[in-house]
Amino acid sequence: MKVIVLGAGILGVTSAYQLAKSGHEVTVVDRQSGPALETSFANAGEVSFGYCSPWAAPGIPAKAMKWLFMKHAPLILRPKFDVAMLAWMARMLSNCTSERYAINKSRMLRLADYSRIALAELRVETGIAYDERMQGTLQLFRTQQQLDASAKDVKALAADGIPYEVLDRDGCIRVEPALKHVRDKIVGGLLTPKDETGDCFKFTNALAAKAEALGVRFVYGTTIKALDVEAGRVRGINTARDGDPDRERMSADAVVVALGSYSPLLVKPLGIRLPVYPVKGYSLTIPITDASRAPESTVMDETYKIAITRLGDRIRVGGMAEISGYTNDLGLARRSTLEHSVTDLFPGGDVSKASFWSGLRPMTPDGTPVIGPTKVAGLFLNTGHGTLGWTMSTGSARLIGDLVSGRSPEIDAKDLAVGRYG
Repeated sequence: MKVIVLGAGILGVTSAYQLAKSGHEVTVVDRQSGPALETSFANAGEVSFGYCSPWAAPGIPAKAMKWLFMKHAPLILRPKFDVAMLAWMARMLSNCTSERYAINKSRMLRLADYSRIALAELRVETGIAYDERMQGTLQLFRTQQQLDASAKDVKALAADGIPYEVLDRDGCIRVEPALKHVRDKIVGGLLTPKDETGDCFKFTNALAAKAEALGVRFVYGTTIKALDVEAGRVRGINTARDGDPDRERMSADAVVVALGSYSPLLVKPLGIRLPVYPVKGYSLTIPITDASRAPESTVMDETYKIAITRLGDRIRVGGMAEISGYTNDLGLARRSTLEHSVTDLFPGGDVSKASFWSGLRPMTPDGTPVIGPTKVAGLFLNTGHGTLGWTMSTGSARLIGDLVSGRSPEIDAKDLAVGRYG
C-alpha cells in the first residue's frame, strides 16, 4: 500500500521503518527541516522499560497541591480557560485510583517490555550507535517515606515479571559510585536493571537514514493542513510547503498520525475524540568535566521527578511537568530546578556550559499511548506516549506495522486503541 506517516519524530520514523520493511511505499511528512527536531530532540535520554508508570496514581492529587507551592516544583500549572486542558485534567484525576493505576501500569509495562525486545533486535539488525548504555535506571529516594511508597511499583513490577532490586544507601552507591559524595542525602533506591539510555535525536536520525535506504521518502518543511477523507475512508492529506500558500494533495491508501501533542488537532474535525494534551518538559545538556562525579546510567531524582542521564561525554538532565498549553517558552525558573537537582546529587559539573531546551510531551489522561485504527478506514494513530515515546517507540512501530498490514500483532493491542475513550 501507499502509506503516509505524519511526523518525523521518534514515533514517526520508527513507524516508517517498520512499514517499509513490510513492503509498503512510505512517505513521511513533517513541518521541520529534518528528523527529531521537536519533542524527540533533547529528551531525558531514558529508555525505561521497568521505570514505567502512569502519572495518574493514588495520592497524586494531594502531592500535586504540595508541589505547586515548592520552590523547585516537579509540577507547574498555568491555568487558563481551555476546555481541552480542563477535560484532560478531569480525566486524569479520575485515573488516580489504585484500580486504574494497576490497569494502566500493566498496559504500559506490556508495551515497554515488547519495545525492549524490539529495540534489541533493531540494534542488531541495523548496527545503529546512539550513545547507548544498558546499565539500568536507579530511582533514587531521599526520604524513607519515598522508599516505603515504592512498594506499589515493586508489586506491579513483580506481577509483570520485570526484574528489579530494592537497594539501601550502600547499594545505590554500588550502582552509581559518584553518589558516594552525597551519601547522607539518600536513603535508598529502586533499580530496574533492564532499562537503557541513549540519545533519541541520534537514534532517530540514524534510523531515518536506514529507512531512506529502504525507499522511504521524507518530505520536510511541509505543513499538514487537513486529512483528506471521502466516504468514510482516508484518501490522503492536504499540505502546504514553506513559503507556498497553495495546498497540495498527497494521496494514500493509509495514513498514520504520529504528530505527538498536535495529533488531536488534526483528527478533531473528523469527530475523533483524542484526549492527548501537551505537558511541557525541560532539559539541560551538560558536558562532562569529571567522569568520576558523573552518573553511569540514569538516576531518577524522585523528589523533583528529574532524570539525570549519562549520554557519552554529556549529562542530560530532564524532567518537570508544566501544564500550560501549546507554549514552548524557556522559563529561567525551570532551568534553576534542573540545575539544583543535578548539582545537589552530582556536584562539580559546570552547568554554565549547559544548553537549555523544552519540548511538548503528548500525554493521555491514563498514561497509556493511543495506538491503532480509528473509525475512519485507513486512518491509524500512534501518539500519546507522554514521557515514554523513546522507551515505547520500537514496540509501537511494530504494532502499527502489523495493524496497517492487516496482521495480528504479537501482543494484545486492543486496549491501546482510541476506542477505550468511548
